[in-house]
Amino acid sequence: MRALIIKHDHLSTPGYVGERLAQRGYVLDELLVVPEDRFTDPGVGCTFPEVEDFDLVVALGAPWSVDHTDLIGPWIAPELTLLASAHARGIPVLGICFGGQALATALGGRVERSPRFELGWTNIHTDARWLVPDGPWFQFHGDRWVLPPGAWEIARNDVASQAFVHGRSMGVQFHPELTSETLAAWLAHGGDAMARKLGLDPGELLARTREEAQAARLRAHLLVDAFLALSDSDSSPARPAPTSHPAEIERSGNGHDGT
Repeated sequence: MRALIIKHDHLSTPGYVGERLAQRGYVLDELLVVPEDRFTDPGVGCTFPEVEDFDLVVALGAPWSVDHTDLIGPWIAPELTLLASAHARGIPVLGICFGGQALATALGGRVERSPRFELGWTNIHTDARWLVPDGPWFQFHGDRWVLPPGAWEIARNDVASQAFVHGRSMGVQFHPELTSETLAAWLAHGGDAMARKLGLDPGELLARTREEAQAARLRAHLLVDAFLALSDSDSSPARPAPTSHPAEIERSGNGHDGT
């Protein structure tokens, strides 16, 4: 089995999500969209592979906004096409933060600015704890998605929708993949200044992330396992009921939702 991992920048890694996919038998094919030497000038061209060559797609985060086509126009349109094509073919897509916003946009939703920037460990309210536990999850975003038609929101907080499912695909606004090494890289490349602007101590954020490492890895692994169970189902899930077991999720019986 092959998983396409879309890395939008050199600082983002599949972390705990990639670790669990590998444990579950997936070969990870990582595609770096913006090379390190173009990090401050991300309007590069990128040749995306044929999506039918993969069994699963993971779109990771990015420091840019999906709708900032003046910055990332050369590659965001082809990526949205790839995500829409994968979903339409029944190839599961897991979108994380920017990747979740891109997935929502590809399926007919859009992106807007959040009422406030979220940075740090937070709890969320979830309707499907078997799929997305309450957390805490690490947040690092100033945008949020507007749900695409046919999507079911399964988690949220007072700032943004935090998770949705659409057919065999899922978007999450938080970062289940995050490791302390990745956060250290983010802080060293602008995150430190952002944290201080928000009145946060970067050192405390990193220390908390190290403290959370074992539990965060477990939560991420459980999320990946549940996502794979969701994507392996024979019919698309309808609105998840508040439950702790996947067998209790209602089924629509309408087959795969394409776009």
